[in-house]
Amino acid sequence: MTSDVTHASDKQKPMLNRRAVGISLAALVAAALRGNSDKSIAGPIYTGKLYRQHQSMLVYYGDRYDSIPNDYSLVVIEDRDTAEPFVKARTESTVLGYVSIAEVHSGRPFYSRLRSKGVLGAPNPNWPDAYYVDVRSRAWRDLLLKDIIPSILNKGYQGIFLDTLDTAEALERQDPVKAKGMIAAAADLIRAIRSAFPSIIIMINRGYAVLPLIPGEFDYLLGESVRGTFNAQTGKYFRRSEQDVDWQRTRMLEARDRDPALQLFLLDYWDPKDRSGLAELYAEARSNGFVPYVSTPDLMQIVPERQPSAGVQ
Repeated sequence: MTSDVTHASDKQKPMLNRRAVGISLAALVAAALRGNSDKSIAGPIYTGKLYRQHQSMLVYYGDRYDSIPNDYSLVVIEDRDTAEPFVKARTESTVLGYVSIAEVHSGRPFYSRLRSKGVLGAPNPNWPDAYYVDVRSRAWRDLLLKDIIPSILNKGYQGIFLDTLDTAEALERQDPVKAKGMIAAAADLIRAIRSAFPSIIIMINRGYAVLPLIPGEFDYLLGESVRGTFNAQTGKYFRRSEQDVDWQRTRMLEARDRDPALQLFLLDYWDPKDRSGLAELYAEARSNGFVPYVSTPDLMQIVPERQPSAGVQ
């Protein structure tokens, strides 16, 4: 996820773009195949799953897929071979596979290939096993479009969750000469993904400097560590200042102003044992019109919004 988690006018008419056309076509085909009057909009033609506005979201990077509750309509998971049975069986949820855009973990099978091509830079100091990747690289672009993303979609995912987009911004801000064009290249990469896969669902995590360049090219926007987050140095969870909250919330609302069809989500971090604190984060997010999920910073634990009632097994 993002590097700061030291481990998150009049309305314009919705624009006609490749995403809208792809989804509309998929909806017609899937509706005809289902032969029912379901009001949800169908997802990619090749999956026949549902694309819709969501009221619940889960982000989970563990591998106990059988423990994922059925009441999450949007599920973001780490793509593994072992996830394929779950993805194909979960027909009533939108399931997205994780893709890192501007960082590559040393454990990825394509890490050595990228290292040999000189595409990788220094490690992220907050995540030493994750290395910055030059999003301007043709080799990286081809790997994403021809290998990584198709491999995910072939397992039955409805789409992809794009992480670390804001790393491209951070690199260009830190070194405007050496990293010149990173933001523009990241935007071009998103446009290339949408062009190559016009009917899939694309969710983006933050990347606020890139978003003004790609309105209408993605479906969902996630704000991470908006209100609650975690400091790895102190080992403590803490609340963001209202100024920080307002800054990120404003960026997200601006993105929706550019594309009124965009749905907004929040991913915060909090102590799972502090049920009142969790409830406050959920209530605040929902009151602002966002779909929230609150978990631990490693996202290896499933933290339900509400605990089961006493006596209920």
